[in-house]
Amino acid sequence: MSEQTAHYPGVGELLEVMRRLRDPAGGCPWDLQQTLTSLIPYTIEEAYEVAAAITGGDLAEIKDELGDLLFQVVFYSQLTAEQGDFTFDEVAAQTAAKLIRRHPHVFGDSNTQSDAEIKAQWERIKQQERSEKGQTETVFDGIPANLPAILTAQKLQKRAATVGFDWPQIEPVADKVREELAETMAELETESVDQDAVEAEIGDLLFAVVNLARHAQVNPEQALRRTNTKFKRRFQHIEGRLREQGRQPEQLTLTELELYWQAAKVLPDS
Repeated sequence: MSEQTAHYPGVGELLEVMRRLRDPAGGCPWDLQQTLTSLIPYTIEEAYEVAAAITGGDLAEIKDELGDLLFQVVFYSQLTAEQGDFTFDEVAAQTAAKLIRRHPHVFGDSNTQSDAEIKAQWERIKQQERSEKGQTETVFDGIPANLPAILTAQKLQKRAATVGFDWPQIEPVADKVREELAETMAELETESVDQDAVEAEIGDLLFAVVNLARHAQVNPEQALRRTNTKFKRRFQHIEGRLREQGRQPEQLTLTELELYWQAAKVLPDS
């Protein structure tokens, strides 16, 4: 155990467990087969499970899922350490240095205080970092290509805003949502519906809604996740009520289901 991990015995134990799992002489066959690429789906899954646990609010579950996500970082770092590239400690140290560099109002002599000033400062520092890496061809350099679409839209809009391509008030953003909705409906109401055109218009509409969320300082992914949870909870309540009556949702008309839905909406936490 290193001097650093001696202060954090849990970290040291986890690193040792990871080392044993990857030990060619007696490790786990599955762990020994893994590569940086093969771990990607598991990492994405664990990140979503953390988000789900936080949404659920169960602290024990959150702790457990955070541990699973941390294990992914440890696993990647073990693989790169075996290749002689970098260790878990180097990952942590680099992240600490980056956070210090990006927070001069905390660790440096910057007098920046307001949220707007701090965000602008953050973007300037990140832009400087991209320039140092040679990423200067476009303001969108460094945005991963495989992010979820909603997160990508949000990042694209934020980057464009750093060079002034953004509305200063929320009213024209809301107008754009209404405009895109009208264009979507116009495509849907044509005599011969062009599905490709409809898809393009709905994409524009979703992009505009993400922009509205950004201007309202709402995380669109979190907002949609919250609504998904709410919709699921309400509909499961309807299923429960119908089950008590010996019926199934498909046996009811839409009008009847809507009455149950309205009743479910007034329940606590709905």
